[in-house]
This record gives sequence, structure tokens and C-alpha cells, in this order.
Amino acid sequence: MSEILNVAILGASGYTGVEAVRLIDRHPKLKLSALTGHSKAGQKFGDIYASYAHAGLPDVTKWEDVDWGKIDVAFACLPHGASQDTIAKIAPKVPVIIDLSADFRLRDPQIYAANYGRSHDAQSLLKGAVYGLTEFARDKLKGASLVACPGCYPTASLLSLIPAAQNGLIDLSTVIIDAKSGVTGAGRKSSQALSFTEVAEGAHAYGVGNHRHAPEIDQILERVSGVKTMVSFTPHLVPMNRGEITTCYARLADGKTVADVRAAYEQRYKDEPFVHVEAEGVVPQTRHVRGSNHARIGIFADRDPQKVIIIGVIDNLTKGSSGQAVQNLNVVKGWGETLGLDFQPLFP
Repeated sequence: MSEILNVAILGASGYTGVEAVRLIDRHPKLKLSALTGHSKAGQKFGDIYASYAHAGLPDVTKWEDVDWGKIDVAFACLPHGASQDTIAKIAPKVPVIIDLSADFRLRDPQIYAANYGRSHDAQSLLKGAVYGLTEFARDKLKGASLVACPGCYPTASLLSLIPAAQNGLIDLSTVIIDAKSGVTGAGRKSSQALSFTEVAEGAHAYGVGNHRHAPEIDQILERVSGVKTMVSFTPHLVPMNRGEITTCYARLADGKTVADVRAAYEQRYKDEPFVHVEAEGVVPQTRHVRGSNHARIGIFADRDPQKVIIIGVIDNLTKGSSGQAVQNLNVVKGWGETLGLDFQPLFP
């Protein structure tokens, strides 16, 4: 009989946590053995999310009350800052940790401190963490003990830009990313700014000129291209629950064409189970990936023939978070990459 791994989800009551519950509960090689939540400890998971009332899941506990010696994999769906503190305490006992926060994404602890407002106090773990943009990290992921899952905005942006950056097809000094996300990207916290009347029937930019995901995008584009990079990145909140779209603008490198870009993307992603290049003229839409681990990318000529427009869409909670986390675990363990994720998007 194949081995079934015991899984704990830290921060199970948040949006990424419940998305992880949804995906792991259907995974044939994983068993949900512990669910933790600071403010929800002592509650039944089905009382927090009624859709799970009959799923037979463990009650929510404090992380300190989990027997970590019996856990094979931990998914950390905790806020930035809190994640590194908890992971540092459980890492000696848990063979594999998949972190969905930002705490192990940035390689430079000083850049982390400048963007997240606190010091990085688990630098020994940071050195060994693998940045888990799955499609570009498979070799490093195999057998990894700590995986840092990318942010949702960087996931959509990097899938849209890396093939062009790797192949020298664009001038990286000209990259502009116009990004839009559903409200779940802000987390499940009570806030006037996230209340229905503040969000519905409107859209707004935030983090203008200084959003903390920009250095994460810079870091990876520099790594794959060898070129110092500082993208212009502006996120927007739009009135939908799930979904994310990034529209990336760049000047083509000398002598390169949009046809060259399309050819490189079709070649790079032709065998990927979750990343799809749209046919010429087809515009990616968030509704076509909702609830799934799929990403769709469209490539377009600008009216300026020296520019290219690349549009990427994902579900911010699935491919942008918990789905990519499960995909990463599949690679870490040497399982089929689509295991537990081979379902189609929801429509409508």
C-alpha cells in the first residue's frame, strides 16, 4: 500500500488555509491530521466553514498543541512575519515545510526587513529555502525540506515574463506590470477598507510605487537573465472574490519581434500541464482559470512595433497560492505533478 503522509495546515482558517484544505482533502497521498488557527482554536472546522461540516476534519487547535513528531508535511498559511517564527520552531521535527507567506522568498534579509517591517530571524533556514515557482524550480525542489511559494502577483507576472527574460527578447529596464487581483488576495481579516460597500462597484490601485512584491519579481528576473532589474509594478483591487490578471508591457530587444516572443513561449510551455499559451488574438480571462491551478498567457503586438504586451491570468488562491503549494509538494516527493490538482476551472 502506498504511503500516506500526515499533513498539518498552519493558519487553516484563512483564505489560503481553507483553499489548502480543499485541495489536500482530495489528494490521494495526503491526510489532513492537524489544522491550526490562533483565534479559532477549539472550534470545529465545519463551524468556521459550513461547507466542511460533514467532511470529518480535525478540530482547529493552537500550533503548540500539535504533535509535530507525527507530521510529515506542514503547509504554513500564516501572515508574513509570524510564519518564520513558527517555522523555526517546528522545522527540526517536520521533514517538509511548504511556506505560503513571504518570509522565505527574498534572499536578502535586508530587503525583506525593508519591505516587511521586521528583521528576518531565521536566516539559517532562509539559506536553504527553495523558491517554488514550480515550472522553473523542479530540479531544486526535488527532495527540498523548505519551499517558499511565490506570491500570487509574482506568480502571474513571472510566468508571463520569464521566457522573454531568459531568451533576451525584451529590454528589462522597460518592464511595466499592471496587476489586478480579487479581494481574497488581501486575506480574511476584518477591515473597513475590505467591506462590501468599500470594494463593490469600484476599483483602486494600492502600494503605488512601493509594493512589496516588486523586489520579489526583480529578484527572479535578475536570476534568470543576469541583468539588474527594477520593474514598474502597480497592483489594483477589483470587486471579485478570486482571480488575478497581470498585463505586462515591455520594449522588444533590438532585432526581436513579437513573433519571436510567441515562438519562445509556445516552445517553453508546450509540455506544461498548467501553463497555457493562448492562440494568437485570444485574450486570457480570469473566469477561465477560476478555482483551478491553471495559468493562461496571451501575447500581443502593441501599436508601437517595438513593444510587446503579455497578459497572464491565474486564480490567486489556487495557482497563486495553495494549488502551487501542492504542486510543489508533488515535485518534492517525486509524485506526478498534477496529483490532486487535475480538475478543470469552475465556470460560470
